[in-house]
Amino acid sequence: MRTHITALFAVMIVAGCAVGSGAVVKGVGPDDLLKLRDGPGLDHNIIIGLPDGTRLTRQSCLPNNGKVWCMVSLTDRPTISGYVSAEYLAHR
Repeated sequence: MRTHITALFAVMIVAGCAVGSGAVVKGVGPDDLLKLRDGPGLDHNIIIGLPDGTRLTRQSCLPNNGKVWCMVSLTDRPTISGYVSAEYLAHR
């Protein structure tokens, strides 16, 4: 169990899960969109799709089913917020 917690903590550090930090969608690809969801996990409804390069403000991150999910809002439209997988976020 300690190994899982240590690995998750390392992922969160790499993903840059600092509250209020800037992030950008990266690694989705030219023909796909990162799904902004109303909760942390694949079983939650999709709010909107985000292409690579979308600027976000990261609020907080948490684990769910072996993945790290971050609560974010669109930098240019802060009233639009939800959760995305941390593996598609990069620092800006």
